[in-house]
Amino acid sequence: MIRRGFADIAGGQVHYREAGRGLGRPLVLIHASPGSSLMLAPLIDAFGASRHVIAPDTLGNGDSAGAMPDAPGIDFFAVAHLAALDALGLDRFDLYGTHTGAAIAIEIAIAAPQRVRRLILDGVSMYTEEERAEFLARYAPAMRPDMHAAHVMWAWHFVRDTFMFWPWYRTDAAHRRTIGLPSAEALHEKLVEVLKALTTYHKSYRAAFAHDKRARLPLLSVPTLATCAHTDMLAPMFEAFAALIPQAERAMTPGIASPEALAETIAVFARFLDAP
Repeated sequence: MIRRGFADIAGGQVHYREAGRGLGRPLVLIHASPGSSLMLAPLIDAFGASRHVIAPDTLGNGDSAGAMPDAPGIDFFAVAHLAALDALGLDRFDLYGTHTGAAIAIEIAIAAPQRVRRLILDGVSMYTEEERAEFLARYAPAMRPDMHAAHVMWAWHFVRDTFMFWPWYRTDAAHRRTIGLPSAEALHEKLVEVLKALTTYHKSYRAAFAHDKRARLPLLSVPTLATCAHTDMLAPMFEAFAALIPQAERAMTPGIASPEALAETIAVFARFLDAP
C-alpha cells in the first residue's frame, strides 16, 4: 500500500508518498517535471515490496508548498529535500532521480555524499547553450488561473503534447514522437497534479534547464548508475552524460510504461542497488 504524508520544513511542507516502511534500506525517489511523486507510483509500489520507499513532491509541485524565490536554482530544491528527509529521520539512503529529479539528486549527492549510499540517474539532459536558452524562454511558461479557464486547456495540451512532440510546443512532423499516448486516466491524473501547482510548476523546470550538468556530474563521488529508457526523449544524450560521471555503471532500460517493461527496469535497478 502506498501511503501519503507531509514533512514540515522551514517555510513550508513537503508532501510524500511512501511504501514498505520498515523494510530494508531506504530508497528516495525524486520525480520528473511536471507532476508529482504520483508519476512514480509504479516504482514506489514495486520497490515497496522489499524496501522502504519515500518519494517526495518537489517543492512547488504536487502537494508540496512553501516559500520559494522567484528563480530558485536546483540547489534550493536539493536543500528542501534534505530538510524533508531530516524531518522524516532518514540519515543514509539510496537515491533515484529522473529528469528534473535527476538534477536535484545530483546536487544532493554532491552536497551530502556521506548520506547517499548509491545513486541512480535516469534520463539526464545535456542541452546546447542554444537549446537551453530556447527551453528557458518557451518550455515552461509562468501560468495564472484565467476566468475563461484557458489555463485548464493549456495544461491539458501541455501534458498531452509532451507524449506527442519533443519539445511539446513544436507540433510538426519533424518533432513528432512515436511512443503513443498513455490512457486518458493517466493523462487526467497528471493534469490534476500540474493544475495543483499551476503558478509554481515552472520554477523547478527552469532550474533544471539552467543546471550546469557538464560541470556538476564530474563532482559525483558516490557509486552511480547512469540509465535511461529507450523511449525517453533524452535517450540520445545518454552516452554524453554517462561519460561525465566518474566510474559510473551504465544501463539502458525499457522504462515503466507496461508491466513487462517495469519488471525489467526494476530488475536492472535492483541489481545495482543490491550489489556488494
